[in-house]
Amino acid sequence: HTVVYSSVSNGLSLTADWLFKTLWLVESDRNNAKVDTYRKALWPEISGNVLELGPGFAESLRFLTHVTISDGSHVVDSNTITSYTALEPNVFLYDQLHKNAETNGFCVEYDHKSYPNCKELGTIPTRDNMVPFNIVRGTLDDPDNIPQCVLDNAPYDTVLTSFSLCTVKDPEATIKNIIRLLKPGGAHVFIEHVRQPPPGDKRVTEDNNVNAVLWGKIQDWITPLWSIIGHGCHVNRETGETIAKMEGWKSVEYKNVRPVIDLQSRIMPLSIGKAIKATE
Repeated sequence: HTVVYSSVSNGLSLTADWLFKTLWLVESDRNNAKVDTYRKALWPEISGNVLELGPGFAESLRFLTHVTISDGSHVVDSNTITSYTALEPNVFLYDQLHKNAETNGFCVEYDHKSYPNCKELGTIPTRDNMVPFNIVRGTLDDPDNIPQCVLDNAPYDTVLTSFSLCTVKDPEATIKNIIRLLKPGGAHVFIEHVRQPPPGDKRVTEDNNVNAVLWGKIQDWITPLWSIIGHGCHVNRETGETIAKMEGWKSVEYKNVRPVIDLQSRIMPLSIGKAIKATE
């Protein structure tokens, strides 16, 4: 019975991963239209040894610091980014993740321990000073099950989350592990969609006359169903506040914005900011 249950559970999990990939092929462009303005402002601050949680297709790599090399290609600057680890649990996203990494001039490698069935799909010739891009299967939910590759590459100068803390099983445990993996003085850079901040919230920099009370209640109502459709996505988490209250930070600075691009954006306001790990 245990074997049968495990097989069914794994099958359902893979089916959910595939369905999310299919949904994201449709939704990713619309999502990018909402957040690219904020990524352009924040991503150039990302530097050093980088860990990203749940990068998905990693479309935002194009906003990292780039340089133009001799053949005219526009590639990530190896003087700014020294190494990049992409911790992504959904293997159905890997083809596009790999493609976008190579498009930005990274040298892509897979962690065979966390994903034994991986295929090396490198398509571009190597060159000097290419930045390594490690694709690792897993999460930071459980401190006892963090992939060894992620631990080996620590400590990190920057840990990046972009629309990923909404889906993790335990946000506080994940943030604790982010703090654990950062070097002293390292930065957690984040853009996360959150529950509508209350009216009068001083962190709100773009209000757009959204009825925060009404839309916050709607977020609470739809989250149980949305989390099933959206692969675990919770639209009513107060992620900025959760990050800020955790011990181990020197400082946490973030803002909240209420986009009104379309109806969906009303249930996906954003917390955008950076948390710096304490040095002692």
